[in-house]
Parts: sequence; C-alpha cells; structure tokens
Amino acid sequence: MKESKLIEMSNKVEQLGAILQKVITEMNNLKDLSIGLTELVKLLPDYNKALDKMKENLQKDKDKEQEVKLEK
Repeated sequence: MKESKLIEMSNKVEQLGAILQKVITEMNNLKDLSIGLTELVKLLPDYNKALDKMKENLQKDKDKEQEVKLEK
C-alpha cells in the first residue's frame, strides 16, 4: 500500500475514534438525564397510582398478544 493511503486510513480511524468518544459522552449525558427525570417523576403526586395503571395496561397488552398468538 502507498504511504499516502495508509496516512489517509490512519486519519479516518482517528476521526472515527473521536466520533465514537462523542457518542459515548452523549449516551452518558442521556443516561444522567433519564435518571434525573425518573427521580423527578417519582416525586410527583399520584406517582404510585400512575405506575399501577401502567402495569395494568402492560399486562392487558401482553394478554392480548397471547390471545392473538393462540388464535393463529
């Protein structure tokens, strides 16, 4: 391989590494945001009531999916 081609490939690898580092940083920021948002929502009134309702809805959806699978 030509030296110029190797240098070009090396530069691309470095660019990909920098982009990957930015993606990792952004993922960590999103994780922190989601944890903070979850903690905030837990402090809202009627949180437990809403959580129970969500669990019921999820169970109903699972039951419907099972029915559809059994019908096929």
